[in-house]
Amino acid sequence: MKIYTGRGDEGMTDLRDMSRVSKTSPRIEAYGTVDEANALIGTIRPTGHADVDEYLERVQNHLHVVQADFANPNPDEDDPVVREEHTEQLEEWIDAADEELAPLESFVLPTGCEAGAALHHARTVVRRAERRAVDLAGTDPVNAEAIAYLNRLSDALFTFARLVNEREGVHEDRPTY
Repeated sequence: MKIYTGRGDEGMTDLRDMSRVSKTSPRIEAYGTVDEANALIGTIRPTGHADVDEYLERVQNHLHVVQADFANPNPDEDDPVVREEHTEQLEEWIDAADEELAPLESFVLPTGCEAGAALHHARTVVRRAERRAVDLAGTDPVNAEAIAYLNRLSDALFTFARLVNEREGVHEDRPTY
């Protein structure tokens, strides 16, 4: 299989159903930003914490499902789509991580050890992906569970950042007003 086809040289690309759309369409923006988040998460692993690394590996696979979901305007029964179980898995991981953390009493600055700061960065890219997905949903049908997944993922990445920083002994800075 060749990597290059030349089909996109004029600014158009294929969706999963082989329909052609502009590379600037909201659908491409949505799944392209998910791809960016996935690649960023790939730069964070390994964090040095086996459980967090396992969570992130699973998240990267989930994000491929999100991309497939967004790339397919008319999914069939056997096509990959985000399901409630994906979002529930994130919630379980958040709850497990929260057990190690002091209760959150204020906002925290997105900083910390290298992995912690990178997880905060990934969180912001996931938030952007979520905004792009909401924008897409304003014009085209979108699996609402995929948007919920992105929302929950940003919460998970925030929690993982706090967890890694805690384990590395890095104090969380709070904003001053």
